[in-house]
Amino acid sequence: MSEIRVGLGEFAVSVEKGGGIKTFGLGSCVAVVAYHLRTGTVGMAHIVLPDSTGSVRGASFLPGRFADSGIPALFDEMNRVTGTKGRYVVKLIGGASVLIVSPGERKIDIGKKNILATKKAMWKRGLGALAEDLGGCKSRTVSISVGSPDVSILTGGSLRSVL
Repeated sequence: MSEIRVGLGEFAVSVEKGGGIKTFGLGSCVAVVAYHLRTGTVGMAHIVLPDSTGSVRGASFLPGRFADSGIPALFDEMNRVTGTKGRYVVKLIGGASVLIVSPGERKIDIGKKNILATKKAMWKRGLGALAEDLGGCKSRTVSISVGSPDVSILTGGSLRSVL
């Protein structure tokens, strides 16, 4: 049984029975978690920033870093691995208000921007989330196991919820 750990800006897909995917320290970032209904394959992207407009090299080097490149990269890989576009259960977690930048008088909540950009990128692919655990002000650890659509969310070391 192996667990794939997804870092900042990374994405992964797993088909290994008994395996799973996990990401840690999800603050203003958004985890996009996908479950393929027919095969039980799971995928996760750790979205760090809303879009790759100012960083074309970054999107090609680490597409999972941005919502506009991470969503297509995750689902293209899911489709490749499963051999079908299939049907997915998608869940969104994160986007907390832990990083607020204040250029001048204007405050920019990166968590909210990540949530909106992630949803927009999903809508462009005809996808929507079945469940969400978004916002707040605490970081989360998120995991999913192959063969189950249940997503475990830990906050402060204790189980917060299962989506």
